[in-house]
Amino acid sequence: MGSVAVVAALFGAVPPVSVAWLAPMLLVHLVVTLLYVRVFWRKDLLPRWLVAGDVAITVALCLAQVHLVPPEALVTGSSWVHGLVTMTIVMAGVTWLPRAAIPVGLAVAAGFAAGVRLASPAHDVYGPLGIHLVQLLAIVLLMTLLRRSAASADAFLRESARAEISLMVERLRREDELRQVGSIHETSLHTLTMVGLGTYAEPSPTLRDQVATDLAALEQLRDQPHAGSVPIALDALLDEVAGRATGLDVRRRLTPETVPGDVAERFARAVTEALANIALHAGVREAELVSGRRDGEIRVEVADAGRGFDQHRLPPDRFGVRGSILDTMRSLPNGGAEISSGDRGTRVSLWWRP
Repeated sequence: MGSVAVVAALFGAVPPVSVAWLAPMLLVHLVVTLLYVRVFWRKDLLPRWLVAGDVAITVALCLAQVHLVPPEALVTGSSWVHGLVTMTIVMAGVTWLPRAAIPVGLAVAAGFAAGVRLASPAHDVYGPLGIHLVQLLAIVLLMTLLRRSAASADAFLRESARAEISLMVERLRREDELRQVGSIHETSLHTLTMVGLGTYAEPSPTLRDQVATDLAALEQLRDQPHAGSVPIALDALLDEVAGRATGLDVRRRLTPETVPGDVAERFARAVTEALANIALHAGVREAELVSGRRDGEIRVEVADAGRGFDQHRLPPDRFGVRGSILDTMRSLPNGGAEISSGDRGTRVSLWWRP
């Protein structure tokens, strides 16, 4: 839209339009347009400072219409500044929440009306002002609905991922229980069968040692903690999570570690979100997943070499990084997480101290 406005302004540069005013104004506007192109080309988040600068430039253009727009264009409502105002109101609504977008949109609309009145005092400004107010209302309502829909979709996907991870954890827990049952079958029941068949005619050191071992295994099973603390093979769970990542080739270096089930589930949820963010936003198709023990802590890292991001600039309605990664691990006793991101990629570090 910015380049279209520049072309329209050049074609409409007929007397009494002042070239001395028009040229620098269009140059500044063209620079802002190129910054927009760069942001969209890189698929970065739209910087709020850029939109704020665009708003300021648009208001300045509105107030200077007496030098920039021919009177005929003002009368017919075909001014290139008119279209620019519409796009600026739309960008404000897309970038900011209603509490900021509405005052900004009103300021832009008022600036346009004031500029028209300065350029042509007899010209009616209420029609264009009404159009801009309708545009402002429409974009604010649309973005409110979209943000609510996005929040609902995020919540649904988050719960779906949590349920899927819970099922994986439960399956691994069940497999561990079956291994324990199989171990009892191969030890205690085997010992009782041998005694019943008369293999041991009298007590012996071998029998005593075997009975002691079998009793220890039975006591361990009896004292097994509640389901949430049942040990889970973290490496097996993370390997399965990485295998389910869509659109990513995940290189894995996983050290065998056993952690309580609730801890394993937190790690899995955070890793799932980190891999999903890479697939959606990093612009690469490769990631690395590493787990191990360092300084008494179990650490898991997810890294990529794609586009980084500034986590402090994330919109407040986006839950993923804060909720599914940082809050998930930081709410775990002795757990934590941090994210480092820049031009060379992003690294998500997760840890838990037993």
